[in-house]
Amino acid sequence: MTSPLLSMSAAQARRVLAAPPLRIVLLGALLLVLMALNGDLMSSYGAEPLKAALHIIAMAIAGFAVYLGYAHFVERRSATELGTTGLGRELGTGLLIGAALYAACEGVLMVLGIYRIEGLNPWSYMLPAIAMAISSSVFEELLFRGVLFLSIERWFGSWVALAVSSLVFGLTHLVNPQATLEGALFIAVEAGILLGAALMLTRRLWLSIGFHMAWNYTQQAIFSGIVSGNDAAPGLIRSTIKGPDYLTGGDFGVESSVLALVLCTTTGIVMLVMAHRRGRIVAPIWKRTV
Repeated sequence: MTSPLLSMSAAQARRVLAAPPLRIVLLGALLLVLMALNGDLMSSYGAEPLKAALHIIAMAIAGFAVYLGYAHFVERRSATELGTTGLGRELGTGLLIGAALYAACEGVLMVLGIYRIEGLNPWSYMLPAIAMAISSSVFEELLFRGVLFLSIERWFGSWVALAVSSLVFGLTHLVNPQATLEGALFIAVEAGILLGAALMLTRRLWLSIGFHMAWNYTQQAIFSGIVSGNDAAPGLIRSTIKGPDYLTGGDFGVESSVLALVLCTTTGIVMLVMAHRRGRIVAPIWKRTV
């Protein structure tokens, strides 16, 4: 007897592989493998930050190629979420706003006397964070927004996709060394809404990649902050932080503070309102008109 899978035509097989559940499993698995290789590369070149950055850039290009290849050969579509229209504007806007949001959090802590600048380290201290910022922003946005959000959205619509992708994104941070459940839930709300809203507003990934990259880089490379419960690393500014955890974020970092929760979530909600007004919200499949 012939297996039903073997008797499928190429077109039928592609339709099965392009369906949201298998897209999440297969394309997600490919990106996870590349993310694991990224971690190995950053560990291998820990003492050579420029080499690490170059290798991570090459891996990011490979990640984009895998994503685009899956869209072209399996889904038979153009991956408009990675379209070059608006790339420079959206990526640049994301970088500026992402850096500004984190700087605003630290600015409030400075005004309150919680974050105190003791001096500056050599500019070379800003180099190690380059690889981390590129790796986390590119691969996490491809995985959580490009694969998970867009796959769920195809069947269940934008709001369910936003809720599920945000929760999964937050909870994955529990694997970090200094992770806390509170910090993971804060990220699910503030970052999940912010980054998901960026995709919903523009229908491309560049704005969310810019947000993600700039936040992480500014946090570690400039303010020497703890990134999402990872081990602390010195950046440009030597500082001392003394204050309540609800303002500093404690061992998880500023992401677990009410400052980040308010600023990032508010920014995300503003973008959700803009997306709704522009008709960018996708309804569940059973509510769509043919």
